[in-house]
Amino acid sequence: MSTADPQVPAPGDPLTEHPLLEGRHSDRAYSESLLAFVHRPAGRTWWALLGLGLAGTAVLAVAVGVTLFVGVGTWGNNIPVAWAFGITNFVWWIGIGHAGTLISAILLLFQEKWRGSINRFAEAMTLFAVTCAGLFPLLHLGRPWKFYWLVPYPSSLRAWPQFRSPLTWDIAAVGTYLTVSLLFWYVGLIPDLATARDTARTPRARFWYGLASLGWRGSAKHWRQWRTGYLLLAGLATPLVVSVHTIVSFDFAVAQLPGWHTTIFPPYFVAGAVFSGFALVLTLLIPARKALGIEHVVTPLHLDNMAKVLMATGWMVTYGYIQEHFFAWFSGNPFEMHATEAEFFGPYAPLFWMQVFCNVLVPQLFWFPRLRTNVGVLWVAALLINVGMWTERFLIVVASLSMDFLPSSWAAYRPTWVDWSLLGGTVAFFGTAFLLFLKFVPAVSVSEMKELQREVDASLQFRREQGTRPGGAP
Repeated sequence: MSTADPQVPAPGDPLTEHPLLEGRHSDRAYSESLLAFVHRPAGRTWWALLGLGLAGTAVLAVAVGVTLFVGVGTWGNNIPVAWAFGITNFVWWIGIGHAGTLISAILLLFQEKWRGSINRFAEAMTLFAVTCAGLFPLLHLGRPWKFYWLVPYPSSLRAWPQFRSPLTWDIAAVGTYLTVSLLFWYVGLIPDLATARDTARTPRARFWYGLASLGWRGSAKHWRQWRTGYLLLAGLATPLVVSVHTIVSFDFAVAQLPGWHTTIFPPYFVAGAVFSGFALVLTLLIPARKALGIEHVVTPLHLDNMAKVLMATGWMVTYGYIQEHFFAWFSGNPFEMHATEAEFFGPYAPLFWMQVFCNVLVPQLFWFPRLRTNVGVLWVAALLINVGMWTERFLIVVASLSMDFLPSSWAAYRPTWVDWSLLGGTVAFFGTAFLLFLKFVPAVSVSEMKELQREVDASLQFRREQGTRPGGAP
């Protein structure tokens, strides 16, 4: 399957100390190893996890049915906490979804070679997360069957949406982002779908992969058009991601409510999206890396780079926390100052300090190089960051609403079983979709790994030639 390179580069070569690929593999070896899980029958573990995911998805269907037939009164929402788990989950899922395409698109535009091993995970994660996110605003409308009233379609009743409402901005921005993300993911898949077609073991699989690959033959014309389209979509997705999560932050920042009305929210939300997105990619990538046997293309260098990004974006989120509370104190506004004091010492203080632990202290582990490549530490840290980011969104939504301007209207919020079922059900649906993605689509880009292998070989050959020339490096 693979052959070791007989010519070992000199010690100190960065390509050997921190390899993007482990070992030397042929094109055929990459096709077989990266498509092995797709072509072979699923094992018991996969079926057990799929069954668990489908059971959780059934719970989601029940919770959605109860919400539709009985109403949002089955949720724990009250006055003044009219927004609660629904919008918390929406912001959390949309942040995770935004990060996926942002990771892939920006790394592609910067020509980062290590993106090829993680971009497929990030892009698929985007589609499933945005799908989960879109469910909550629709249910929160109260009459979700009238959702099209938010769209500016030609209406004979002249019932135009209120364009000053961030909710209508969300509909336009999230819909556009989902469309671009789907195109970006599918265009990147086309060469690998053709490889799956050519290596398929049954006529049925060959037919479906052939249909999905749109007649790809790998000609120079195909590659030229594919690269142009892929780069254009990456360039379109990058500013779109920033603008969409900025618009999501406007759901809060344009309000006059203490704890929401702050200009730090747009960049703070974008940084948090990348932070939580990288954390979820690591949460999914680490077990999948072992289960699929792809350690040769997802190496310790990839884990190290992702841990560094987590640490950097964690500092951005920390800066956002500092500025948010500094603005409240510096403004001298008694309502803003009370909201801050309530977070520190009020009824939601345990959640606030848990958020600080998960999002501020845990990423500091990655100052140590050994911990950045320790699989167990990375996975637990990524899981804690996911929990911390959900807690942050919960505090932004619920803690601010529960104590507004009038003490006489303050009220505590307690989620119901429907709230928990919607959250857990979307997590199960996300996991089910991810399992199906792993089974039917190559999780790592086969074409990019082949190209990267050639670039590594050429770089090593150049270094050897330089070392053998007079005056070259020893």
